[in-house]
Amino acid sequence: MLLKSPHNVRGVVTVIPAHNEQQLLPACLRSLRRAADSAPIPVTTIVVLDSCSDGSAFAVGDFADVLVVEYGNVGAARAAGFSASGSIGREDVWFTTTDADSTVPESWYVDQLDYWPHHDVVVGKVRVDWSTHSERTRRRYDNAYRLRGNNNHGHIHGANLGMRADLYHRVGGFRPLAVAEDVDLVERMRDAGARIAWDERNVVTTSDRRTPRARGGFGDHLRGLEHDSQTHRPVAVAEHP
Repeated sequence: MLLKSPHNVRGVVTVIPAHNEQQLLPACLRSLRRAADSAPIPVTTIVVLDSCSDGSAFAVGDFADVLVVEYGNVGAARAAGFSASGSIGREDVWFTTTDADSTVPESWYVDQLDYWPHHDVVVGKVRVDWSTHSERTRRRYDNAYRLRGNNNHGHIHGANLGMRADLYHRVGGFRPLAVAEDVDLVERMRDAGARIAWDERNVVTTSDRRTPRARGGFGDHLRGLEHDSQTHRPVAVAEHP
């Protein structure tokens, strides 16, 4: 797939889906603001509050625009955020997404935009902010992550993903999937011939919380590793993350 590449990207849109994230969302948004302050172009940040029953709306403050939905579905929430931006299909806009329990590095936008216009997608890695799981679980996670990462790092995380807005539109955007919506989107972009940068340096930090928001998601993956470490099951290489 050949996409026209304008000389300059003129804006960035970041979408963060959130379900009852009043505790961790402020740190996420502070990190995004620091990164936006370092970006050479305007950044629009949209928090999609999905079926929230806590104080997540108050936690957003003036950090971002807010969209309230009742989907109970992370894929649908991400899609709604990008639709609300009014930038889908534009050739001069870069889309990014992260998670409410994650923090991005100050250079996040600058590093992603370095790939413009020679790449259509930037897939980054995550590091876990270990605070609740055991050292044995951490070792199992690190071993599995390394094993999975032999193919151009091979990890796909909605917490660290960027893409061209016109490409996002061409492949149909995020689907309403309760889990692995990030993997599904990247695979469709890859199948469409997108030029993918597997970025090793621009790492997002994510929580190791024991109360995952989506069954089968990253938090469940960590809980599974914790269980396996207690039963001494051998390390398995998961398709996700």
